[in-house]
Amino acid sequence: MKITSQEEYGLRLLIRIAGCTDKAGMTIRELSEAEGLTSHYIAKLTRVLRMAGFINSTPGHKGGYVLARPAHEIILKPVLEALGGALYSKDFCVMHAGTLKLCTHSIDCSARSLWQMIQFTVDQLLSKVTLDDLVKDESRSTQFLKDILERAALPAEAEA
Repeated sequence: MKITSQEEYGLRLLIRIAGCTDKAGMTIRELSEAEGLTSHYIAKLTRVLRMAGFINSTPGHKGGYVLARPAHEIILKPVLEALGGALYSKDFCVMHAGTLKLCTHSIDCSARSLWQMIQFTVDQLLSKVTLDDLVKDESRSTQFLKDILERAALPAEAEA
């Protein structure tokens, strides 16, 4: 399981736009310079975020991208789904059936149970985190996420 570059950079753009105090928002050029990404890639990511309803573009010479709704209303689970999808989907087993074209574990699969449990846990966490929670500085965000893990009774062993 991997986080894709589209998910990472798309989330970073959303955090940067959320932290912008200019009412006109941030332009593709400003986002490109701030994140060290090409304008073409920024345009692709902002299109995905706009089509999913997380940002709007402001018109005019000084126009840019702004949040479509307040940061505290934007939950991360749908954001990451729009940027890349689930870590584990129901199609996973079909895509990894091996040379037999039918998974030899289609009836009873302990590996599938593990992936489903991980996906459920990730979904539960991402459903509780808003964009506003990530706009804070890293130490405050880290403490907030640890608090969520404790409330959800999930192990918080990994230090961020």
